[in-house]
Amino acid sequence: MSPMRILLYAGKGGVGKTCVAAATGVLTARMGMRTLVMSLDPAHSLSDAFDLDRFLMDKNRGEPIPVGEGLWIQELDIHEEMGKGWGEVQRYIALLLNTSGIDDILAEELAVLPGMDEVAALLHINRYVRERTYDLVILDCAPTAESLRFVSLPKALEWYMRKIFRLERRVVAYVRPVARRFMDVPLPEDGYFADIERLYQRLQGIDGILTDPAVTSVRLVTNPEKMVLRETQRAFMFFCLHQLSVDAIIINRVFPPGSDDPYLRVWQQCQQEYLELARTYFHPVEIFEVSLSDREMLGYDRLLEFGRNIYGDRQPAQFFSATPPYQFLKEDGRNLIKLHLPFVGKEEVDLSKIGDELIIRVGNIKKSIVLPRAFATLEPKKAWLEKEHLLLDFGESHERKHEGGGG
Repeated sequence: MSPMRILLYAGKGGVGKTCVAAATGVLTARMGMRTLVMSLDPAHSLSDAFDLDRFLMDKNRGEPIPVGEGLWIQELDIHEEMGKGWGEVQRYIALLLNTSGIDDILAEELAVLPGMDEVAALLHINRYVRERTYDLVILDCAPTAESLRFVSLPKALEWYMRKIFRLERRVVAYVRPVARRFMDVPLPEDGYFADIERLYQRLQGIDGILTDPAVTSVRLVTNPEKMVLRETQRAFMFFCLHQLSVDAIIINRVFPPGSDDPYLRVWQQCQQEYLELARTYFHPVEIFEVSLSDREMLGYDRLLEFGRNIYGDRQPAQFFSATPPYQFLKEDGRNLIKLHLPFVGKEEVDLSKIGDELIIRVGNIKKSIVLPRAFATLEPKKAWLEKEHLLLDFGESHERKHEGGGG
């Protein structure tokens, strides 16, 4: 039995992620896949894309709702999720805020800390994978920064649980009886720590699911505009850094050619330049160009039409780009970039670095990679080929050099 498939649609706010994710879900359900489209954005708009009655969403708050044969949508409600699984955590945070002078109602609202929405989503995804509830789960992500937090949370939580959690729990248990005599600030009770431990156990394995290229693919939705493309390029780099497989770029709202209007012709020319730039940024990852529609994509039928416009005769759940175009690695303290460049000789490759960008030219093809901070302050030292990959050695980080030098 093949594993459940996960597609993660991410990008800058306002590029059309929700409509693309919803349209993909409609199309895959029509092809016979049991599909769930889940919204990870606290400002949910998934139900609006399907033009659903808000009363229906409130009645089924936070639960999957059928919207067609073999198709469900889910808009998570973080207050419901916390009440079900980790109420002690919410109660302690609310109590702490209330002690600081914030009134009860506001304290309850503020008790939902950044990252809790993402944790709730990860819990659901992990359960769906284990129970094989669906054939395909499509994640309609929040804007880019929140999406990156979503994929980095499992590693951060694992580090906290392994390095800090048990020590913190023991220290608080010893200190709590004494602290009550000398200060008004409450310390968490053991139920708080028990909820966090149960939460961590329920998340076991989710990091492996997200980073498994045989299960999860990221698809970045963008528009043919300079600022949007630059953010998409940075998001591409960060997902690669987190070892997630980006298998497609969807460029939405492209003006169709052939207009006689001078105003639109100027925009078309401008967009064509940015489309060409996108090819240099993301080659060889598959790029889908989607024409700007003459109407809103609302409701099942229009989303189905939109999905067909995006993918044509392709199967949306297939793997479009199986091999990551590049990876950031650290071996023996040295920073390496591993580039997939099949059928290329070393003499054909030209490298240059400008600021935080690495420019690679292979014949007529130019590729631009935004570097993470660990690489941006360094210069490439040497390069070599290993089968279909070019490896670039950026040497040791400045911090390691200073430590090794001993002053």
